[in-house]
Amino acid sequence: MLDVRRLVLLRDLEAHGTVTAVADLHGVTPSAVSQQLRLLEEETGTRLLERTGRSVHLTAAGRRLAGDTEHVLAALEHARIRLHAETGSPAGPLRLACFPSALVPLAAPLGTALKTAHPDVRLHITEAEPEAAVRLLLQRRADLAVVYRYDNLAAPPHADVETRALRSDPLVAVLPSGHPAARPTGAPIDLRELADAHWTTAPPQTACGAAVLQACRSAGFTPRVRNVCTDFSAMIALAESAGHAALIPRLATAHLPSTLTARPVADDTLTRRIEVAIRHNTAHEPAIAAGLDVLRTLAGSP
Repeated sequence: MLDVRRLVLLRDLEAHGTVTAVADLHGVTPSAVSQQLRLLEEETGTRLLERTGRSVHLTAAGRRLAGDTEHVLAALEHARIRLHAETGSPAGPLRLACFPSALVPLAAPLGTALKTAHPDVRLHITEAEPEAAVRLLLQRRADLAVVYRYDNLAAPPHADVETRALRSDPLVAVLPSGHPAARPTGAPIDLRELADAHWTTAPPQTACGAAVLQACRSAGFTPRVRNVCTDFSAMIALAESAGHAALIPRLATAHLPSTLTARPVADDTLTRRIEVAIRHNTAHEPAIAAGLDVLRTLAGSP
């Protein structure tokens, strides 16, 4: 009998290319991964790996076994689905991967709602940005993935998964309350009004940073960036302390300090689409279906 956990390590080695990457993915040491792969070779009685210096590659037999691993995992998942489906009510573990700024408004309430409506479902949450969350989904280390795409970056849909829309999350301008563009009327701000401002932004290599840079350049200027960070709470704190402008998803601005104000932006493309992703043909699994229903309800809340 082949050890499924070792098969998963072999599959991940084919996907990620190095033992170190597989070790990082599973939170173990490279030597532990190498040991398990050697044991898998002993179990199969087949040479699965080719070692050249410090590099490791799968043999033709190793690639075939890695491909067959997906069928094994799919069969196990199907068995689990049938087991819980016969009970008629959602039960068992439900693993959610969720990007950071949706943890408070979506992931945490999901746990509370599931405890009330489906007490036999055990929610496990992992923080992960969309690319990593989809990878966890495809590796069957997550059952649901809350992800996003920015409209003005024309990002393609996430590949190899099914997605369902949850909500639109426009970026808003976070400004000192006394800023000339922080009009009390609440009218949308033209980004050109912020061309001379100093900015706090996400790094340009991130989706948010790239979306903000694209929007500003489309408005005819390059933002004068003073502070750069990835955490939206930190961006708000830095904008407050320095009196800077920032463009932040509205979902992340629920608790602004009194010295700052959030204003809509007159750019309909400056929006991130929040979606929930699942593996193909798993929407009917009771725990996943329950999670989808609750997430849609939560996302529909203002």
